[in-house]
Amino acid sequence: MSQENPQSSGEQTPNLLENPTQAEHPILDFGDADLVRLLRRSARLTAVLGAVLAIVVGVAMGWGSGALLAVGAVISVASIFEWGRLIRLFNTRMDAQRLPRGAALSVVLFLVRLLFFAAAIYGSLKFLHGSVFSLIGGLALAVVALVWEALKVLRGADAA
Repeated sequence: MSQENPQSSGEQTPNLLENPTQAEHPILDFGDADLVRLLRRSARLTAVLGAVLAIVVGVAMGWGSGALLAVGAVISVASIFEWGRLIRLFNTRMDAQRLPRGAALSVVLFLVRLLFFAAAIYGSLKFLHGSVFSLIGGLALAVVALVWEALKVLRGADAA
């Protein structure tokens, strides 16, 4: 199979030095709506991975470890939504817009939910008697999902 040189057939390859805006990276146009979609996809991925892995770990290591992984996954999904809410507040403030009503209440409730998550972690470790590593794995699912979705955006494969 012979390959043609694109310059010999009359087609010109884009020169990024002459026209740098011709091939913009998707991260340059990343806005608030894109962030909301990324966080939703990350939460969905975390929930699906958490459910599947909790069943697998529950069968392999016992119901306590599976339940701990499920608790970690639920906390991960809730944390993604919480961080999304806080990011919206910060973006509103940085865009020099008026803060929405109840912004201070949202921050206080965020801190209260952190205490609730800490109590859930403590209670699940105390009463479920599973592997601590299962809980850590469930908590790490949010990081895995966010990194996966961010890499998809950086690659330009954002399927919104």
